[in-house]
Amino acid sequence: MDINKKEKDILRILQHNGRISNAELAQQVGLSDSPCFRRVKQLEASGLITGYAATVDQRKLGLEVTAFVQVTMEKQTEADTEKFIDCVAAEDHIVECFATSGSHDYLMKVVARNIDHFSELTMRRILKYPGVKNVESSFSLQEIKNNRALPTG
Repeated sequence: MDINKKEKDILRILQHNGRISNAELAQQVGLSDSPCFRRVKQLEASGLITGYAATVDQRKLGLEVTAFVQVTMEKQTEADTEKFIDCVAAEDHIVECFATSGSHDYLMKVVARNIDHFSELTMRRILKYPGVKNVESSFSLQEIKNNRALPTG
């Protein structure tokens, strides 16, 4: 989908404030209310805007540990891969997972209450997922940047 500057501006603003009123959004992008509303609805209908969500403070939820877990699979059978993906999707503490190139097959971002909870997630769950051969974990010491907004330019 080709998008113009006004639509890019709408996307940029909505990514930073999904609760902005249509009137305020229209004012910021230089449109009147109705055309702005129509453009937002078109962006939603096209699938470019996939949803709206609140940003939540992880630590205030009691999730003190963030780990990046690299997973190596034993073998890449279709059945094991499907079961592995199902297990990942069902685990709330795995907040992101990517199939990757390189020496590992998957990279996960895992959040946990503490190191003991992380250990339980790893030893009793992730290592027992179908096809998993090995996991290597790195822990976040400090969050430098956490920006879910995509560049629109």
